[in-house]
Amino acid sequence: MIESPRPKGHSMHHPPPRRRRLALAAFAFTLAAAGLVVGPTLVASPAEAADRGSGFGTWAPLSLTGWHGSMRVGDVHTYCIHPGLPVATGPTTDLGVRTDVNGLSPQQLVSINHLVTTYGQTDDPVQAAAVGWAVKIIVDRDTSLHAWGYEGDSVREGIDYILRRASPENSVAVQDRTERYLAEAAEIRVPRVGGAITLTTDPSDPTRGTITADVDPDATGGLHLDGAVFADSGSADRAAVAPGVAYPILASPPANTDGRPYTVRARGAFTVRSAAIRYFSTPGQQESAGPAEPTRFDLTAEDAAARPVRFSPRIRTDARLEDGRFVDAVTFSSGEGVWPRSADGTFVRLRARADVYRTGTFPAESATIPDGLEPIARLELTTDPVTGAGTYTAATDPLPGPGVYTAVWRIERADQDAATVPHLPGRFSWVERFASPAQTEQLVAPPPTSAPAATPTVTPTVAPPPAEKPATAALATTGASTAGLATGGGIAAVTMAAGVAAIVLARRRPRARA
Repeated sequence: MIESPRPKGHSMHHPPPRRRRLALAAFAFTLAAAGLVVGPTLVASPAEAADRGSGFGTWAPLSLTGWHGSMRVGDVHTYCIHPGLPVATGPTTDLGVRTDVNGLSPQQLVSINHLVTTYGQTDDPVQAAAVGWAVKIIVDRDTSLHAWGYEGDSVREGIDYILRRASPENSVAVQDRTERYLAEAAEIRVPRVGGAITLTTDPSDPTRGTITADVDPDATGGLHLDGAVFADSGSADRAAVAPGVAYPILASPPANTDGRPYTVRARGAFTVRSAAIRYFSTPGQQESAGPAEPTRFDLTAEDAAARPVRFSPRIRTDARLEDGRFVDAVTFSSGEGVWPRSADGTFVRLRARADVYRTGTFPAESATIPDGLEPIARLELTTDPVTGAGTYTAATDPLPGPGVYTAVWRIERADQDAATVPHLPGRFSWVERFASPAQTEQLVAPPPTSAPAATPTVTPTVAPPPAEKPATAALATTGASTAGLATGGGIAAVTMAAGVAAIVLARRRPRARA
């Protein structure tokens, strides 16, 4: 800090002219009034005398060379922000961090805060003197250069005009650093406080996405994820986040999920350089700037839409023939062990289709369907939103005839309705093997119907009658004997009777059976 310029005809040890006394009185009154205004909202630290800090010159309110460097209040190095007023050697009050100080613009405040914070907290007198000059020039260039009688417009010459009396051997070094600090301060932007966190979901895979922190380019801070991790580290936390960079994330469903859609949430904590100063006041003398802590702000975000739980459905089948139909018991399951649900809690509906093939003999099991084989029937099932996974049954119409029948089931992403598609991996397709044993059944033709065998008829054999003996020639009457005739007639009668009895007996015998 440098003291007020010495008016012509006045000694540096004399009190300032009446106009300056009035100005200082008005300034002191303004400070007191400001204290009354801000008192209810700001708690000021107890006043304590400012001590000589680091720099060159004379530590006194008014002197021939002035003081060029810092004023120490407690353990804080502060720097004058009112060029031309007396050095603040009296009781000084810490009024805290202010963003509105004597009409200084945000750009002036952020530049001053950068220099005071980055370079001002030092015991190096050259560095402190350069910070002091740079701060004064940022506040009021004209007064800072000309308060001691210098009439030019060069920063280097203006500094040398006074330092060649206060510390000539350090004048060039202070000039060099002052110019460097001024150039650096001019590049400091007024930061944007606040911002936004954006979470995205990969439309082809809801377990992937990105997170981006839209904050000031100079902001520093970190992010924390709930329900996801950073893809490159596997951690839910990331420090030193680069503003505007999209970081890939992995967002798997919660371990205890019941299949409902889930949401990723994020929070971030960031700081930016403050367009403010820590404001110190020394009534009747000076105001000075100390370092203001960075401005901190927190951000939160969550998915714009809940992420669907993805799964890889599977089918297990058990076929049979029933009443001339091909009947299939189809069991649906999830490869991940969880059947996804819609937002309302109902299970996602899944459609599966099957083609039924017919061959003449048992085909060999294979991963593909033989060329030239066309389906003779089709089956289709859709899971119940109340049941989800489980066993369902499908049957064909009556089969066309004997043969070996086998069904091949498939689940295609393209066959699903719009609500189900997001739950399946991109281009998902599951196809059953052809002619698997559980899916192959043979339908045989029934045996032909035969007529009953005819029973043969047995005709009884009738014994022919015995041949008649030739009749004995009648004897001449003269030579016939009556006894001989009687004997011959009796024999003939007996023979005839025996023949008749044989015929009757033969007719009474039963017929032979086959």
